[in-house]
Amino acid sequence: MLTYEDCIGLCELSEAEIQAISEHEHIPAIVAAELGAYLVQTAKGEARIQRIILDDLEQAVARNDLHRIVELKSVLRHFVENHPKHGESGTG
Repeated sequence: MLTYEDCIGLCELSEAEIQAISEHEHIPAIVAAELGAYLVQTAKGEARIQRIILDDLEQAVARNDLHRIVELKSVLRHFVENHPKHGESGTG
């Protein structure tokens, strides 16, 4: 049986990136890990993950949740640095 930590290790995303997907899609973290593992395989999928993180950041700004803003900026920075496909064109 795979643990949640195993799933994180298999999906090429950080736990914080998975949490951003979970928050945005209103799904459990384990399901967000599966969705993220699927999305991270293409440039369009990576662009969608980046948009998810940006949406979460915009919501945190609207709530004036400074702690979450700082967290999500760090998540976004990490994602962009570690997933270069998001900047490629094409269907991936």
